[in-house]
Amino acid sequence: MSNDHSTDGGIDEALAETGHHAMVGQPHDDATEGPVTEAEHLAAELSSEEHPLGSPGRRFDRRSPFFIGLTASAGVAVTYGAVQVLTSLSDVLILIGVAFFLALGLEPAVSWFVNRGLPRWAATTIVFAIFVLVLGAFIAAAIPPLSEQASELVREAPTYVQRAQNHSSLIGRVNDRFHVQDRITSAVNGSGGSILQEIVDAGAAVFGAIANVLIAIVLTVYFLVDMPRIRATLYRMVPHSRRPRTILIGDEVFAKVGAYVLGNVLISVIAAAASFVWLMAFGVPYPLLLSIFVGLFDLVPVVGSTIAGVVVAAVALTVSLPVCIATIAFFVVFRLVEDYLLVPKIIGRAVEVPALTTVVAVLVGGALLGIVGALVAIPIAAALQLIVTEVLYPRLDRT
Repeated sequence: MSNDHSTDGGIDEALAETGHHAMVGQPHDDATEGPVTEAEHLAAELSSEEHPLGSPGRRFDRRSPFFIGLTASAGVAVTYGAVQVLTSLSDVLILIGVAFFLALGLEPAVSWFVNRGLPRWAATTIVFAIFVLVLGAFIAAAIPPLSEQASELVREAPTYVQRAQNHSSLIGRVNDRFHVQDRITSAVNGSGGSILQEIVDAGAAVFGAIANVLIAIVLTVYFLVDMPRIRATLYRMVPHSRRPRTILIGDEVFAKVGAYVLGNVLISVIAAAASFVWLMAFGVPYPLLLSIFVGLFDLVPVVGSTIAGVVVAAVALTVSLPVCIATIAFFVVFRLVEDYLLVPKIIGRAVEVPALTTVVAVLVGGALLGIVGALVAIPIAAALQLIVTEVLYPRLDRT
């Protein structure tokens, strides 16, 4: 017997009468389908207006040996497959994680506008527009002096090489003691490959970095727009009995990440501005270039500002030894001010992580994911610390 229905009402009627969808596997023939026909009639009885696809059936017996064996083997297979998939998608997952991390950092600003009556899309647009305008203004102001200083560095490179070969100069004595020029030459000669291949590789790396930045920006915007739905989806994955507690802890974790990101960016801007003023005051070459370098590296906690200080001090050595020593002292003092004044005041109590935990988290994060791991290590450590304090410790105390 055959049922041919062209309208939605006809399709629903056919499904309710026979249990066979009118748009799938037609013609419907009892003789051809054989034993399936009985199941289709039962399916028609299960279908109702409230549950068109039937209500959930009885759960499997989890104590069945077959079910236990099937679950164990499936668990091994799924775990192995998941590890392989995560390994192959590691770069993409890192990019998504960075975008979500940035979205959490911008979420306090978006929520601030939403709390004042703006719709979510408008608040996200304003925050993103402010970010683009600030970045564009900075680039417009920085490109001319950066270009000039980069050109000057290229012009002065032979002079620096000549000074390094002059054994009577300070740079020459440093070169003789530490063999800096020989190490650089060995590194360049040992890189292998032709110059053309190195240029192609460098261009591919730059193009890949730009593409990743653009993708991260787009993902960040999407995460910001859909943050309420993402938040609700994450909490719906938690059992109903534990959902209220999870919401309290989860929102606190999100707030910690947002406070840390915004505070860390602000402190890096202060570090870059202070470095620029110092380098201009003492006539250290390439002040804008070096101050931007300091600001970017200061985003990396614990070790970033130290690495930047060493590089800037090395450049200050080209001016004079006293300026180099004074620059080192400046970065030591600024590091103390940053650790004991700026971080407590700007980031405050939002991210309460002990110093030892901070250092260990940054080292582990850097070893696992490089600079990205070092950047996200502290808020992740703060989140884990909160979960341990609120969940693990009380449960252990009750046992």
